[in-house]
Formats: sequence, structure tokens, C-alpha cells
Amino acid sequence: MFRHKGKTRTLKHNLKIASLLSFVAGIVNVTGFLAVQRLTTNVTGHFAYLIDEVFKLEFWKGFVYFLYIFFFFLGSFVSGLLIELISKNNSKLSYVIPIFLESVILFSMAIWGQTLTTANPDLLAFILLFAMGLQNALVTSISNATVRTTHLTGLFTDLGIELSQLFFYKQKEQQSKLYASIRLRFTIITYFFLGGILGGIFFSRINLQALAIAGTILLGAIVYDNVKLKLILSKRSRRA
Repeated sequence: MFRHKGKTRTLKHNLKIASLLSFVAGIVNVTGFLAVQRLTTNVTGHFAYLIDEVFKLEFWKGFVYFLYIFFFFLGSFVSGLLIELISKNNSKLSYVIPIFLESVILFSMAIWGQTLTTANPDLLAFILLFAMGLQNALVTSISNATVRTTHLTGLFTDLGIELSQLFFYKQKEQQSKLYASIRLRFTIITYFFLGGILGGIFFSRINLQALAIAGTILLGAIVYDNVKLKLILSKRSRRA
């Protein structure tokens, strides 16, 4: 799911990582918004608010919206940096640190985030945006920009284009690629939606501790991927 890159990566790998990380993003999206009424998985809306505040000469408020965008960018930068640094020594483990770091952030906010909702809600939003930047850069790098999991605007655009192309692309190979891509888009959208529902349900009962569910899913994915790798290597050694 995480280890395969380039030509060794298949649709099955992308479907697995898309469903997992879009589900996590859905939880964070709804939980973060219900906690502090800020968007915590994407920056498109923040950019519009930034421009609006600047035009109203509310420069401090505009600067806060700039920081929302910056922390998402910073998370992406840190994720890319970690992947490149780690891949020089062990490319198969280059995903572990960004995913582990994201899970640590989510667990930390599940434990201490409730204090920030009243003391400094913007800081909570910054931290969650940083975590989503980590995730988005990671999955973009691994899937060669095929999978993005933290927001849906581009997904619905791509889905609309690809559905329209079904009326014109009649060759079997073209339609096969289109169906695979459409399936991937639907998977991301569906799991993001399901994660959002679960995030809303659990937030109503345990508040920001709902983020611990997302953190647990990420850690479980790391364990699953490593156990699967060991089993594969074990089978190969036996055959040899």
C-alpha cells in the first residue's frame, strides 16, 4: 500500500491508500470544523477569506488566514523533505516517519486539543492543517500525484471530466483507464464522506478525542504494511 512506487504501483495499491487516508481526512475535516469552526484539511476557502480581509483592511485577520495556508504548505514541505532524506537510506520505509508524525499530532490534539479550542483555536487549526499537509504530500508523492485525499474540489472536477469522456472514448484500453480512474475518484469521495460522518458522530460524544480514532487507523496501517512485507519476504526466502 505504501511501499510501492512508480511502475510497481497498481490500482489496487492506490485504492487501499485512497480509502484509508481519505477516511482519516474526513474524520479530521469534520472534527476540526466542529471544534473550532475552521477548515482544517484544505486551504482554498482560507485563500478567499485572506483576500476578503485584506480588502477590508483587516490585516491581522488576513495574516491569520495566511498562516492557515502556510501551515498546510509547511506540512507538505516537511513531508517531502522527510521522504527524500529517508529514501536515500531505506526507500521502503520513507513513508513511515511522515505517517507516524501525523498520528502523533492527531493523538496529541485528541489529548490536549480541547484546551486549545478555548485558549487558542487558531493554533489548533494550524496544527491540524500541518498534519493534513503532511498526509497530502505523502500520498501525492507515493502515488505519483494520482491520489489526493484531503479535499474534494479537484476530485469532483476530475470526476466530471472523466464521466463526460465515457461518451467519446470508445476504445477498450481508453475505457479501461477511465473506469479505473473513476473508481479511484469515487473511492476517495466515499471514504472521505464516511470519515466525516464518523467524525461527526464521535465528536458529539467524545469531542476532540475523535482524532485518536484517526491516529489509531494510521498506526494500524503502518503495522499492517510492515507485517505484510515480512510475510512476503518470508515466503520468498522459503521458495529460494
